[in-house]
Amino acid sequence: MKKEIKIEISARHLHISESDYKILFDKDDLTKKVDVSQPGQFASEETVILRGPKGEIDDVRILGPFRDQTQIELSKTDLYTLGIKAPLRLSGDLKDSGGVLVVGPAGEIELQSGVIMAKRHLHVSTNRAREWNLKPGQIVSVSVGDGDGGDIMDLIFSDVVVRVSDNYVLVCHVDTDEANAANIDNLTIGTIIE
Repeated sequence: MKKEIKIEISARHLHISESDYKILFDKDDLTKKVDVSQPGQFASEETVILRGPKGEIDDVRILGPFRDQTQIELSKTDLYTLGIKAPLRLSGDLKDSGGVLVVGPAGEIELQSGVIMAKRHLHVSTNRAREWNLKPGQIVSVSVGDGDGGDIMDLIFSDVVVRVSDNYVLVCHVDTDEANAANIDNLTIGTIIE
């Protein structure tokens, strides 16, 4: 059985705690702009500036809803732009992660930790995981391209971590650097190879 999945490019973004949001925006609630692929999550209207020792990045989108701890997911290129270091991690694994200054319209916060490069991962529902014999935390590879010499580079994303939840929509997340390496977009379909 061919295990085809949509590849989704996860651009730089911020998940934010309610207390940090109030400091940055002096408001109580995020303003939903558009839903994203995973149920209950959305891109907000609000953006921030990230400032590091070498440079800054404007218009970094906040994703909702609020989280317990503020977390920023960046690509390696973003880290170079800012002049900061951050580990390659799964979302939520923030121990000993990177720091950066976050600037909003009403204030700023100096994050001592919370910046990561998000490890590529596969969201899969519990039912689909059972059907495809995938386990939480399992490492798989995802191939893109079909060998026809077209626009998409033939590439295998190895070390893709399987994340399973009843509510997940089937999608593989890669960052912008990885997407650029394969010349893919959000319409690209990949195939799981184990």
